[in-house]
Amino acid sequence: MSKRLPWPEYFMRIAFLVAERSTCLRRKVGAIAVKDKRILATGYNGAPANTAHCLDQGCMREKLGIPSGQRHELCRGLHAEQNVIIQCAVHGISIQDADIYCTTQPCLICSKMLINCGIKNIYFAEGYPDELSQAMIEEAGVHVEVLSADFD
Repeated sequence: MSKRLPWPEYFMRIAFLVAERSTCLRRKVGAIAVKDKRILATGYNGAPANTAHCLDQGCMREKLGIPSGQRHELCRGLHAEQNVIIQCAVHGISIQDADIYCTTQPCLICSKMLINCGIKNIYFAEGYPDELSQAMIEEAGVHVEVLSADFD
């Protein structure tokens, strides 16, 4: 008899699948909000609806030589976590006390948004160099856990 996939790994695998929809040329990121073992919304990083994607016109950040983790406002795209929050808002779904599974650790902007949404737990597979983000999440009392992306 085969062993069932544990819930955390199940949700993280889905987040990686969601990331495959990303239109970012630098980093594909996926996120899903989960409550009571039910997926509330998904999001991936990319340009807003009805606007050109970086896949189509190139990466503005690359052209300007902006390093990863800096000047987030100089980007056509929304982050995966932002798109999860937007999808919940559009569809009237509360994510208070929900968990979020992200392929990459949330940046400072996304972390502040998740804190104010009342996210209970943040699970991510890949780190991101943002010490202030880590400090604010810790200060807010949000549980953070790194989950392996090794799905063999």
